[in-house]
Amino acid sequence: MACLTAKIADDYRGQDTIVLDTTAITPIFDFMIVTTGTSRRQMHAIAEEVDRVLKEDGSQRIGLEGYEASTWILQDYGDMLLHVFSAEARDLYELERLWGDAPHVDWRAHLEQL
Repeated sequence: MACLTAKIADDYRGQDTIVLDTTAITPIFDFMIVTTGTSRRQMHAIAEEVDRVLKEDGSQRIGLEGYEASTWILQDYGDMLLHVFSAEARDLYELERLWGDAPHVDWRAHLEQL
């Protein structure tokens, strides 16, 4: 699901989309997807499409933060978190550095194997 989420973000032109595997770092969630949107409209489109597709696959979103502010949208699916940032917010929060111990997942290669 994390790789599918990254693909949706990429398909909706999210920039620098990454998947971090946090299974060895925290018991709270397994994967974190981080992407950057270039506008409020694009950020909403990414978040809404991910939610639509995951809901069809049976994954229910259990939390949503920041949707109205649109500098950082967080969607929580229990074992997976999606962060959709504006460029400025992504630079400010530096989640890749904060979670620097988490291995990056090659989500494109993973999807090709399916």
